[in-house]
Amino acid sequence: MTYSLYPLKFDPICKEKPWGGKKLGELLGKEISHLDNCGESWEVSAIPGNISRVSNGFLKGNSLTELIEVYMEDLVGERVFERFGNDFPLLFKFLDTGDKLSIQVHPGDALALERHQGRGKEEIWYVLDTTGDAELVTGFSREVSREEYQKCLRENRLMDILRVEKVKKGDVFHIPPGQVHAIGKGVTLCEIQQSSDITYRIFDWDRLGSDGKTRKLHTGEALEVINLKPFESRVEYSAARNKATELVSCGHFTTRILQFDRTINADYMFVDSFIVYICTEGRAMLNYPGGSELIKSGETVLLPAEIRDIKMVPQEPCTILETYIA
Repeated sequence: MTYSLYPLKFDPICKEKPWGGKKLGELLGKEISHLDNCGESWEVSAIPGNISRVSNGFLKGNSLTELIEVYMEDLVGERVFERFGNDFPLLFKFLDTGDKLSIQVHPGDALALERHQGRGKEEIWYVLDTTGDAELVTGFSREVSREEYQKCLRENRLMDILRVEKVKKGDVFHIPPGQVHAIGKGVTLCEIQQSSDITYRIFDWDRLGSDGKTRKLHTGEALEVINLKPFESRVEYSAARNKATELVSCGHFTTRILQFDRTINADYMFVDSFIVYICTEGRAMLNYPGGSELIKSGETVLLPAEIRDIKMVPQEPCTILETYIA
């Protein structure tokens, strides 16, 4: 069988952030010399104004949305296309924190649709690197009332009721809508999420934006969506060598990790979806009917749904995050 599509790479969309750093260039090889503080590299995106463009093969220069319009279910899968149409449902990023992010929360699908005509934001983090005593905020340390939460916020004591966790390379966290969270200083991670850029900022450490003013807070909107009960975000897993290990499977996507040092034959007959690979370490050839594509640390590849069989041949020990719509 011959295929009209092939494993697709995209030009990273690198973003200046007041809390950003330099690690996306140093660690992942992103071209960020034009930015003072690069906080994010959007790897696969269909967010308006930030739509990814192909960087390899005969489709080079075409946008992700243009590809879906032309190739439809051959690119994203029949069930995915029936569900989402021309809208690509996920967003893939790398983040680097030279300073801590704001304390924030995201709405779920229902409220995001009603208020923003968009999607909610469920996400996972895979930690790539840390510097110093790196920490994350992952919800509340205990159940609190609305009154106690608001009192702590007014008195600048919010950290008294939040859960702070030390983090290291390889840690995984699942952040559902409604969970208060923040990424601390000195963390480089991969973020896999619904295709949404809706964030309710609760507290931003009185930091000034590029305009010299404090950034806008969304305390009222956040209160409508916050889950005031503790939720265990840390994902405990034990990766099996040379086979896929599931990390998170939620209603919006499934992510597995592959750590391999020998050839893996991947068969995707079980899933009617595109696959997105994010290489976090090493390099491997992705051999598919009709050709091959190299993926190396810091790179992201979208495997079209019409390609159901692929052979991953490591050039050195390799770690890949694999995501699809179940």
